[in-house]
Amino acid sequence: MHKAGFVNIIGNPNVGKSTLMNSLVGEKLSIITSKAQTTRHRILGIVNGEDFQLVLSDTPGVIKPSYELQSSMMDFVKTAINDADIIIYMIEIGESSLKDENLFNKIKSSSIPVILLINKIDLSNQEELENQVDEWKTKLPNAEIFPISALKKFQVDNLLQRLIELLPECPPYFPKDQLTDKPERFFVNEIVREKILLNYNKEIPYSVEILTEEFKEDEKIIRIRSVIMVERDSQKGIIIGHKGSALKKVGIKSRKDLETFFGKQIHIELFVKVNKNWRSNQNQLKRFGYK
Repeated sequence: MHKAGFVNIIGNPNVGKSTLMNSLVGEKLSIITSKAQTTRHRILGIVNGEDFQLVLSDTPGVIKPSYELQSSMMDFVKTAINDADIIIYMIEIGESSLKDENLFNKIKSSSIPVILLINKIDLSNQEELENQVDEWKTKLPNAEIFPISALKKFQVDNLLQRLIELLPECPPYFPKDQLTDKPERFFVNEIVREKILLNYNKEIPYSVEILTEEFKEDEKIIRIRSVIMVERDSQKGIIIGHKGSALKKVGIKSRKDLETFFGKQIHIELFVKVNKNWRSNQNQLKRFGYK
């Protein structure tokens, strides 16, 4: 008997969805920073066992969209509710609602198994946790509640076992040696974008998209050429920095992570281009895989 299914993780920004998925898959597939909207795409991470395949889906944090890119991000979340075999609704300790009431009602009335994860319990105490569990039992009576710490890996193994138990009988959806549904260039883009999220302030990281134009793999080295797209000329100057110093720093940090990720020597070239208002342009969003 083989079990397989889609387990989709939904929640507000920064509750720990990407940390949980990376912890379960054992690979750094999703960007994790302390900034909201870090995950923009729906990323699949695959956990394989001899008699099971768990296809995890990390989705963007639930927000009220204020431009076209954010609307596309929320479309990924809505799709994730509709095609799940199991829904993980993830909150952090102290949280009382999802930022979209319609989505919450969909989860509440779902006929498939729902697991409510109360994350970051290492930042709490027993009394607060017990109050939270009681409160959420009332709000979401159809859910199984798991208090966890994704970062400290507390209860993650027990959660994995429960997810496997809940999977439907089904042959695997993907080859057993596959970890994700995304191509190599996608992870190059995400690693470079993560470095920009970590090294620049204010609006800059949210106005940036990465496009890897070249990915050439030889036996010992991978040669990469990526373009950093920004919305305005002033942003281009900030990304490059004085005499190119800021861009060089992003390149060095990206190369280190890419070498770890691919297990090979990396040569990466980064360029910066202005692509005016790409976040509100349907054609550009299609080009970047948001449509």
